[in-house]
Amino acid sequence: MPAVLRRDGAPIDAREEIRFKVRELRGPASARKDVSPRVTILMREHVFITGGAGFIGSHLADRLLDLGHRVTVYDNLSTGMREFLDGARKHAGFTFVDGDLLDKGALAEAIGGCELVFHLAANADVRYGTLRPERDLEQNTVATFNLLEAMRKAGLSRIAFASTGSIYGEPKLIPTPEDAPFPLQTSLYGASKLACEGLIAAYCEGFGFASWIFRFVSILGERYTHGHVFDFYKMLRADPTRLHVLGNGHQRKSYLYVADCVTAMLIAIERAKEKVNIFNLGAEEYLEVDQSIATITAHLGLSPRRTYAGGERGWVGDSPFIYLDTRRIRALGWAPTLDLRQAIVRTVDWLKANPWIYERRA
Repeated sequence: MPAVLRRDGAPIDAREEIRFKVRELRGPASARKDVSPRVTILMREHVFITGGAGFIGSHLADRLLDLGHRVTVYDNLSTGMREFLDGARKHAGFTFVDGDLLDKGALAEAIGGCELVFHLAANADVRYGTLRPERDLEQNTVATFNLLEAMRKAGLSRIAFASTGSIYGEPKLIPTPEDAPFPLQTSLYGASKLACEGLIAAYCEGFGFASWIFRFVSILGERYTHGHVFDFYKMLRADPTRLHVLGNGHQRKSYLYVADCVTAMLIAIERAKEKVNIFNLGAEEYLEVDQSIATITAHLGLSPRRTYAGGERGWVGDSPFIYLDTRRIRALGWAPTLDLRQAIVRTVDWLKANPWIYERRA
């Protein structure tokens, strides 16, 4: 392949060549609807995504492939969907590996030749953590350790990790910044994710890794497969006249549209250069559960009678108020494109258009 040259005829170094190719692939700023026009995505060509057949992971795979990167998705399809990768399969640079992070041999073979890791695979069923406590340990913490060891042995040193705002438990400081003191953990899911963060930071210190840790609020959008909008729409499909709500309906939550989440991660990887980079990802607003319900039912033209289980929480480990301080990621030039109600409506519309997802999830 001939070298890429500047307009003055001088050769472009490898880092500049990546920037040049990405700008060329992305086209003019006026054509970019869901990516900040200032993002150049300075990352290496071959990206490894664990959980890449899932909700967020499949959107990330699509975005990276559209930008011209090679992508290997590693997923055991326990919750991911093959259908979510239909678009990705159209790209010559895409590879899918049906594999489990607990299978060290398969993981070592699959990760070879990759240069950047996005670790999104996890057990995310927070509400059922106390019923199956070993899952959070095995599928979150042990799986993350296996991945870090596979990276170390393969000579990889850059990892982006999907953590969670749940690690803050029930914080006293609202909105909650990244450097808030950690309270007692209230869910096995949050505790396992916090352990993952500790392992990643230790590998950065001990083995020269670089990491980007993202503490998400609840993510909404197309391919959404679990959470309150999913559950409420399922109940309304079965009986549009009634809706049962866990808790008292006054739990306050923040959400983020999935395309905005992906953009934030890519901006952080390009612009944040510390050894360990930690970012909250969320919106600068929140809704009560009852307000989310009102948005859903108004969009569907329904007026169901609501009943409530009562109490401040929907389940053990459910924080009654999640609202993260996102000034750190916004300082890098990122801002969401959709507000919370718009994200809810987008999610409902996708669920309406894809009823098969309920059969698969069942």
